[in-house]
Amino acid sequence: MLDKVLIANRGEIALRILRACKELGIKTVAVHSQADRELMHVRLADEAVCIGPASSARSYLNIPALISAAEVTDADAIHPGYGFLSENANFAEQVERSGFTFIGPRADTIRLMGDKVSAIEAMMKAGVPTVPGSDGAVPEDPEEAMAVARRIGYPVIIKAASGGGGRGMRVVHSEAHLLSSISVTQNEANAAFGDGTVYMEKYLEQPRHVEVQVLADGQGNAVHLYDRDCSLQRRHQKVLEEAPAPGLDPDARAQVLKACTDACIEIGYRGAGTFEFLYENGEFFFIEMNTRVQVEHPVTEMVTGIDIVKEQLLIASGLPLSIRQEDIALNGHAFECRINAEDARTFMPSPGKVSLYHAPGGLGVRMDSHLYTGYSVPPHYDSLIGKLITWGKNRENALTRMRNALDELLVEGIKTNIDLQKDLVRDGYFQQGGVNIHYLEKKLESGT
Repeated sequence: MLDKVLIANRGEIALRILRACKELGIKTVAVHSQADRELMHVRLADEAVCIGPASSARSYLNIPALISAAEVTDADAIHPGYGFLSENANFAEQVERSGFTFIGPRADTIRLMGDKVSAIEAMMKAGVPTVPGSDGAVPEDPEEAMAVARRIGYPVIIKAASGGGGRGMRVVHSEAHLLSSISVTQNEANAAFGDGTVYMEKYLEQPRHVEVQVLADGQGNAVHLYDRDCSLQRRHQKVLEEAPAPGLDPDARAQVLKACTDACIEIGYRGAGTFEFLYENGEFFFIEMNTRVQVEHPVTEMVTGIDIVKEQLLIASGLPLSIRQEDIALNGHAFECRINAEDARTFMPSPGKVSLYHAPGGLGVRMDSHLYTGYSVPPHYDSLIGKLITWGKNRENALTRMRNALDELLVEGIKTNIDLQKDLVRDGYFQQGGVNIHYLEKKLESGT
């Protein structure tokens, strides 16, 4: 078992990791920027180390500072959480070379799945269904590129191989705009990610975003924890998630769940991971794999009873998976609303002091948040301040509990998106289940 873990993150996920460590009797080290001295997990950790000023580049993204903090505190492992350096293969490699355990996949696996082109090639080899596309980078020859687009069929989407967060994408509806779109996307990708490689895929008109949670130990064992629907998105950023995904074709679902676990074994995956798919007309199409714990992992925990973060820690300790596929069963339904410090209409960030915070409670209600009354939300980081999760014996029951919990949640002193979430869980189409990834943006544009 690991003895001491350095938590290389902040906010609610840092607190989540700390709690899992404490359950397993693992000592914790909290690192923090100068702006984050008052974070809840910093107060609760066994040790705390300031690693730099408020700027992420000089603190949470500062690899030498993080490794030095692990050295001076005699930590034996580093948990990256999500965001920041969680999917940085160089960080994982330097952690391991410095004699520490990286709580996540091996560096070569992160590189494989971090590049969208190599990831798609690996998934095709493993039998995971993929979107019809260029089978690698877009050809440099213009005629060949146009031939690929004709084979796929318009509309197509040009994507940066090293992209993420909704950046480095461009939809093309006709051949007249193809070459210019490829050139612009390549330039954007090079500027944003330092890699101008792009690939081409069929653009699905009204898909849903469905993902599969997996756990694997790197020792030949892998399980899936079923699926989640994350289709309510704004600018490719998830807003509300649920598990399991409603209304999936049962045969297609069973096939893709098995394909994901087979793929984990094929690539020697280690740790928690998520396969993300577009789902349309009863078919799954792989888009990427996230090699870390997801923001929305709690909904899966609620319907399976499995602590995903604790499993990460056990796997990193070198233990084989403690669960088998036949041990995992779905129980009920769960929702997660992301609570952000932002204006519900303009989506502008709203940092400042929280004058009053009251978390909802009751059966089937969970609030993952680092907030407390008197805490000041800094302006330097992501606006996520909490995740409200509800569970019920069925979808309707879980949704009713979410409506009630949102009504009970109080965050005063700053603006939040709570009112937006209240509107979404009362939306008639969403209540029916199965809205597509464009639904929320169209709803916001129409003002309904």
